[in-house]
Amino acid sequence: QVELIESGGGLAQAGGSLRLSCAVSGRTDKSYAMAWFRQAPGKEREFVASISWSGHVTYYGDSVKGRFTASRASTSNSKFLEMTSPRPEDTAVYYCAATSGGVGVHNFEYEYWGQGTQVTVSS
Repeated sequence: QVELIESGGGLAQAGGSLRLSCAVSGRTDKSYAMAWFRQAPGKEREFVASISWSGHVTYYGDSVKGRFTASRASTSNSKFLEMTSPRPEDTAVYYCAATSGGVGVHNFEYEYWGQGTQVTVSS
């Protein structure tokens, strides 16, 4: 059984920085690509970023490109999302997702999901 452990959400000031972490527990004999999606109140879930299991391939949503960076930790089944220069419109619940398949940008490509962590950016 695969479980995703998320951490790092909370309150950030606009222009500051915040880092989200996501780690796979359980079936760690496989390697996982990971992604972050977010959902703000009254809005659909939106793709934020994804990263291959090796960390060599990354994709970003247009609204975060150039501000957010996905990276892998020393162990391939832990990944980070570094949020720099966050804006109030980045406020949302951020969900980590993982797949043992290839990295993608659609939520249907990910079979494992975390519980979500709230990120609130104040102006």
